[in-house]
Amino acid sequence: MRSGRSLTRAARLLAPRSLQFQLLSRSLYILAALLILVGALQSVWMKNFLYRNRAETMSIQLSGLPRDLLDHSSLLPDKRGKSKEEEEIQPGAERPRGPLLFLPDTSLAFIAPDGTFTDLTKENGMISPQLPAEEYTAIRGEMAPRRPVSYKIVQDAEGTEQLVVLRPAERSGSFGGLIQMGTGTAQLQAVVIQQLWIYGALVVLALAGGLALNIPVMRRTLQPLNKMVEAVEQTDAGNLNERFPETQGQLEIDSLAKSFNGMLQRLETSFIAERDAKEQMRRFIADASHELRTPLTSIHGFLEVLLRGAADNPKQLYAALTSMHGESTRIKKLVEDLLTLAKLDRAPQLQLTDTRLDRLLLEMEPHLRMLAGTRTVHIDLTAGVGGAFDPDKMKQVVLNLFHNAVQHTDPETGVITVILSADKDGISLKVKDNGPGIPEEHAGHVFERFYRSDSSRTRKHGGAGLGLSITKSIVEAHGGTISVRSREGAGSTFILAFPETGENNGGKMVK
Repeated sequence: MRSGRSLTRAARLLAPRSLQFQLLSRSLYILAALLILVGALQSVWMKNFLYRNRAETMSIQLSGLPRDLLDHSSLLPDKRGKSKEEEEIQPGAERPRGPLLFLPDTSLAFIAPDGTFTDLTKENGMISPQLPAEEYTAIRGEMAPRRPVSYKIVQDAEGTEQLVVLRPAERSGSFGGLIQMGTGTAQLQAVVIQQLWIYGALVVLALAGGLALNIPVMRRTLQPLNKMVEAVEQTDAGNLNERFPETQGQLEIDSLAKSFNGMLQRLETSFIAERDAKEQMRRFIADASHELRTPLTSIHGFLEVLLRGAADNPKQLYAALTSMHGESTRIKKLVEDLLTLAKLDRAPQLQLTDTRLDRLLLEMEPHLRMLAGTRTVHIDLTAGVGGAFDPDKMKQVVLNLFHNAVQHTDPETGVITVILSADKDGISLKVKDNGPGIPEEHAGHVFERFYRSDSSRTRKHGGAGLGLSITKSIVEAHGGTISVRSREGAGSTFILAFPETGENNGGKMVK
């Protein structure tokens, strides 16, 4: 198994599209290009250094040449300023012969003041290359004491490249021509080529060593990225709990891990919300089907009774029609509630106006007392409380909460209290009853659709479990919140809170 994984990793590393391969190859390309550039510059510098060093050596050699060695009847002037050709030659005397010079791999020449070129090593050494006459003239003009030694690269008559150095022939104040010394550059070029070969071998070894060292370093550097790839491959809709360390010592990887963790968190939240939405939709459809099936079954049963002959009996006919009318009213109310919830879920359309809630409650008071029947109703209002509200929707909210309190209180001993107040935090509207209260396990679900803590009682009163859901949607559309405080056996209090300033509501005291 390990060998298989090693082969897989090696294949990934050697794949041309692999990030490791691309980083490694490109870094080696850049390193090789830099080394080649350094080698080229080094070869030019080394060649110039060797040539200049050789020229300085040759200049020192020229300075140390004995005058007698260069003594020739037609070359150097004597102490009186006359050449030996001008001296009287004794009859029968032989002319002195030129000096026999032997300088291996070196050429030596004399350039007279009149430009005459004499090769002193033509017969016994290398052939001296001759420069143009105007160039010698320029060199004479450029010569100055303590001037850096200059050299020239020229070819002799046989095509051999030589490094040439020139110096004045006279050490005294008078100028007696130029002495030219040259040497072949083959040895110097051989040294440069040898150094280049050595440098090239070192470059190859450096690249090979860099490759051997970079492979494990690159693999270790990209290990966090490889772990992320493996984790992504294992991540699916059912497994979004994987998270990556966000402090691995690599800024880019840490940033990527942070972004990826955020994406996983959002995906997990989305999948949970989708799962919950599907579950709510399933429960919603089941509850809606159940709520619709019950009245439809009742209506269908009454119709069968009427078709069997009950229609001929006025009392039975009236009772059946009354029951069917009640069930149809129940269906109508359910459908209207469902349509209201659908509109609120899609995009709540509120007709916001500057509304006085205290006046709105005073207008609704007769209707509320009529719904309460024999129950005791207390309405405690703070004058001047209002803001940006939709009056019709707020009436529906109050009616839903009041009707819920009526359903859960005793007709004789029931007490319902409506309290409207305002402070620095905003507007508060409370609907309180002295009913049996809501068990703790049901208190967190009362605003869910079709949820009923006491199904038998609510069904007795015709409730479908949508009133509080509609109320919650309307309150939130106004930018407010709704909550419930209840204790079993001590009644319930529904609390609506609207902030002083909000997206849809600006709660304030209105005079």
